[in-house]
Order: sequence, then C-alpha cells, then structure tokens
Amino acid sequence: MLQELAGAVITCKKDAVLAAVEKAKGELDPSEIIENGLAAGMNQVGVLFERGKLFLPHVMMAADAMTAGVAALKDLMPESSASSKMGVIVNGTVEGDVHDIGKSIVSTMLQSAGFEVHDIGRDVPIKNFVQKAKEVNANMIGLSALMTTTLPGQRGVIELLKEEGMREKVKVMIGGAPATQAWADKIGADCYAENASEAVAKAKELLV
Repeated sequence: MLQELAGAVITCKKDAVLAAVEKAKGELDPSEIIENGLAAGMNQVGVLFERGKLFLPHVMMAADAMTAGVAALKDLMPESSASSKMGVIVNGTVEGDVHDIGKSIVSTMLQSAGFEVHDIGRDVPIKNFVQKAKEVNANMIGLSALMTTTLPGQRGVIELLKEEGMREKVKVMIGGAPATQAWADKIGADCYAENASEAVAKAKELLV
C-alpha cells in the first residue's frame, strides 16, 4: 500500500494520489501515509529529476498531487489542531536557489506533525525570512540551500537575526544537499536536518 502511494506521486497524477490515499485511510496511520508513502514518492521524484529522467513541470505536478493527498488527511490528524500549537516555523529556500522539492516536503511533514508552518517559497531574500518571522511571531526559521554557492544565505539570515535582536528568540534549522552539521556549527545554526523526518524530530526537540 505504501508502494502504491509512492507510485501514485511518481505518476504526478492528483486523482491517482487521492484514490491511493482514500484506500490507505482505513489501514494506515495518517503520518505513515504521508511519511512512508507520499513523501517517499516525492523523494523518488526528486531523484529522477536530478538524473534528468523527469522535468520541472512533472516535479510541480507531483508536488501538487502530494499536497492534495496531505490535505485529504487533514481531518484525521488531531495533533495539527490549533489548540495544540507546537510552534511557529517559517520555512524557505534561500536567495539565488530555486530548488523547492525538499523544502516543500519538510514543510508538509512539519505541518502534519502539528507545527504552524509558513512556507515562503524559494529564492527568498534574507530580509524576507526575518520580516516573516516577526510578522507571524515565529519560534524557528528553516533554511534550505541546494547549491554550495547559496549556502552563505543561511549564514546571512542568522547574522540579520542577531542585528535585529531576535537571535535568542528564534531557532534556526538548516538543510539541503551541501549543508552539513559542521557548517551548522560554523554559522551558529541551532540544528541541521538531513531529511524531512529528521527535520520534524529536531523541531520537536527544540520547540516542544
């Protein structure tokens, strides 16, 4: 069943994803459907895209299909109700970087775990992260960078948080292919997450 869910995402067809979700609803836990089914399929889409087997329109369609699948599970996830607000997270891909897949999966998984997530997209200027964090009173900022050349953007956000006197209040999580724990330590980030599941675990560790 998990394979069927992942396969539906890989086909990039929303109706196939919704049908697979509907079928899995009675059998599996919503978080398992998302994590081991839909997100696993989306990760595979990312791999195929990197290898040139799928193109950007496919990726966007798959992400759209996955989002619809997650939305169909909303009612079954009591922990995402506003009353149990676990924390507010601003998530985005840093300026100069248009990669979106990994970051979108992380946002979806964090939302499913009960966090209030404001996904501000890709190619986001440093100041926008800090502005948004102020606006929504965020406890954490998630920074994705998929290219070595855009990694300094992660450091830039941390520096600006310090300038604005917000660093104590806002945790910073970094991720993306070239990011490492050593880089997180170097720039003073609070944590580094290698994948979406780890991002949820680290956010819970720091915020809950």
